Order: sequence, then structure tokens, then C-alpha cells
Amino acid sequence: MTTLEHPEPTVDLSALADGRQCPTGSWPEGPQLSGDPDRLAAILDPVFATEETPELARSLAFVAVQGGRVVAERYGPGVGPDSTLISWSMAKSVTHALVGVLAGDGLLDPDAPASVPEWSDPGDPRRPITVADLLAMRSGLAFVEDYLDDSVSDCLEMLWGSGADDTAHYAASRPLEHPIGTVFNYSSGTTNILSRLIGSVAGRDVPSLLRERVFDPLGMSSATAQCDASGTWVGSSYLFATARDFARFGLLYLRDGVWDGERLLPEGWVDSARTLRSIDDENGWGYGHHWWIRVGDDRGTFWANGYEGQMICCVPALDLVVVRLGKTPSTMQPHLERFFFDVVDCFAP
Repeated sequence: MTTLEHPEPTVDLSALADGRQCPTGSWPEGPQLSGDPDRLAAILDPVFATEETPELARSLAFVAVQGGRVVAERYGPGVGPDSTLISWSMAKSVTHALVGVLAGDGLLDPDAPASVPEWSDPGDPRRPITVADLLAMRSGLAFVEDYLDDSVSDCLEMLWGSGADDTAHYAASRPLEHPIGTVFNYSSGTTNILSRLIGSVAGRDVPSLLRERVFDPLGMSSATAQCDASGTWVGSSYLFATARDFARFGLLYLRDGVWDGERLLPEGWVDSARTLRSIDDENGWGYGHHWWIRVGDDRGTFWANGYEGQMICCVPALDLVVVRLGKTPSTMQPHLERFFFDVVDCFAP
């Protein structure tokens, strides 16, 4: 994994945050503001015409929002606008929002060591890990993020094995493998450590905090956060919502954390998410703070990504949010990337 200095995001979001309509109630609909809608339809129609396709397997939902309006929408068989679907790791980006809420309230300092009970011993080498280290996936903690081999996967063991009842404790109990802040290691455990920290700092359950500070202000009425047996929201993986509500969350970030004229996330918080800090050598994707970044892209593309091809993709230069939900195996990842890039190109002037 390649770690980097912190180049600034390529596209300024401030113009998108000023006076733009936000769909807290019903979504406005309309035509694309740029690009080729016929080409977009030619890409989408075959994907959603059947139960599965050879390239993407099963596609469940697609919503494109441009200029704050729904401009394209498709659903697979048995799925509709009111269907709630799982986020998988897109929930990590929602966790980033909650950390921002507490930072804005003055309750959490991203640059301070995270208050984690498992690291409380003064001599514990993990004690200096900061919230920012966790957000950047550069904590140094050992964690194997594998979705297939349960003999080696910390992720599977945490979600469905011995760690399932207390996901944060399982993750926080892992030893240091690298010096803190030096190596990017994508880890669902990291997010669950943050999720428990959020609840501890706020002094309340995280689902109700999400509802009050994120879901209700955005009009995400379908969104439901699922906790483990210890009461920790499994912020790595377990959020359920409609495709339109996931699009609302993407629009919050495209609008720089401002919604209907009210700043929900601190100034600069979205920029911290989309500031390139590491590159995953396996897929070439960039990583900021709990959001992925398209490296070398002059449109400023950044996205929340989840297992089996869940994605909330924000493209600032096109004032565009694209949500796709489905069941696409990792072996088809190159086809999924091509699908997304082709879709976004349909909006290019």
C-alpha cells in the first residue's frame, strides 16, 4: 500500500453548497443537465432488464442525481423505490459523518489519541493511535480484510464469528503490526472502534444520534442502523436504506456538508474525507478519510464503496451523485468499474 502526503482535492465544493435545493421531503425529478441521456439509457436498460447479467451479476437499484434532482432511476426485479437494501462498507462513510458531527460539537478531536479501553494502559503501544489514524486506515493494527476465507479473515470472524457480539472489542484487541500512521490497511474493525468511540463520547446510543443529526435532517426516513449484542452500531457494514436515501447522503457530501442552508458537518470536514492520503496498490484506488478517491481525476470523483458493488459516487465537476446497489462478486470488479466510469461519462458536457 502506498502512503502519500496530502494533496488538496481537485475540485472546490463551495459553489455547490450555496443556495442549492435539497430534497428533505420528496425528490424533484427532471432531465439531465449535461451529457447524453440516450447513451445512459443504452447502458442501464440491459443491466436491469434481467435478473442477472454476465458482467455485473445482479443489479438491484440505480439512482442518478444531478443538480439536486433525480434524473435517472432503475430497479431490478422485485426491487423498487421503497426497498431498503444493505450498505455493507458504505456505512463507513456514514461513520465519518458522525465523527464530524462530534468534532463540530467540540466533543472529539480528530488529532488526539482515541480513547479506547483496550489501550488504556500507559505502556500500551497502541495508545497513541489518533482518531485521524483510524479514519485514514493507518492505525497500524493487524487486521485481515478478507471476505472469502474464514480461516484467515478477521473481518468474517468479527462479523459472524467470535467477535460478532462485540465487534469493537474484537478489533481493538488486535496487536500493532506496523508503526502507527505509516501503512494503509483497509479494515472494517477500525470503523467499529470508531463507532463505539462515538457512542462513548456522545453518551448515547449511536442509532438515535444518527437519526437526530444525520438521517432526519436529510429526510432519510428509511435508514436503519443495526447494532451488535454489546450495543455498538456495526458502522463498518450494517446500514439499511433505500437507494434514494443513500443518494441523499451522497448529496450531503457533494454539498460540502451543508443541507438547506444549514451546515451539518464542520467546514473542511468533507475535504478531509476526499483528501488523498493513500493508494491501494491492489486496485489503484485512493483513500482519504473513510471515503475512496479516483486518483488523477480532474472531476474530483470520490465515493463510498461496499461489498458486492454497493456505491455512492460523488462527482463534483458534474454536480452528480450516482448510487448503485447490487450483488456483484469481487471477480467482476473490473466490469463494475467500467460500468461506473461509462455511466459518469454519460453526464460529461
